[in-house]
Amino acid sequence: MSTRPHRDITITRIVDAPRALVFAAWTDPKQLQKWWGPKGFTNPVCEWDARPGGTLHIVMRAPDGADYPMKGVFQEVVALERLSFTNIALDVAGNTLLEGFTTVTFADEGARTKLTVQTGATGLVAAAPAMLEGMQAGWTQSLEKLDALLADA
Repeated sequence: MSTRPHRDITITRIVDAPRALVFAAWTDPKQLQKWWGPKGFTNPVCEWDARPGGTLHIVMRAPDGADYPMKGVFQEVVALERLSFTNIALDVAGNTLLEGFTTVTFADEGARTKLTVQTGATGLVAAAPAMLEGMQAGWTQSLEKLDALLADA
C-alpha cells in the first residue's frame, strides 16, 4: 500500500493593518481576487462565500495563461478571529489533484494584526509532490500581495 504525499505548513506574520481590515480582505471576494495566488497570477473567477457551509471557487491564472482551479467549503467562520475551509485543487476537467484544509487566525498585535495560516494538503496524482513543494512559496507570495493591498488601503 502506497502512502499519498502530504505537506503541512504554518506561516505567521504581522500585517500592518487593523484586524477588521485584514479579516475583510479574507472575506470580501473583490479584495481576495486582488491578492490570492502567487506573484504574477490573476483570478478571473473568485467566488468566496465566507459563512459556515458556504463554498469557494477560485480559478488562478498563471502568467503563461494556464488555469489552476480550486474549490472548497467553509467549515468555520468566526468574525475577526478565524476561517477554516477545505481547499481542493482541481485540473481543468474538474478532477481532484490535491485535498487540503486551511485555518486562518487573526489576532490584534497593537494596531497591527497577527495573521497565522495553517494549511495542509494530500496529493492524489503523480504530479502532487511538485505541487506540494510549491505550497510554501505560493502562500508566502500570496501573503506578500495581501500586505501590498492593505498598505494601499
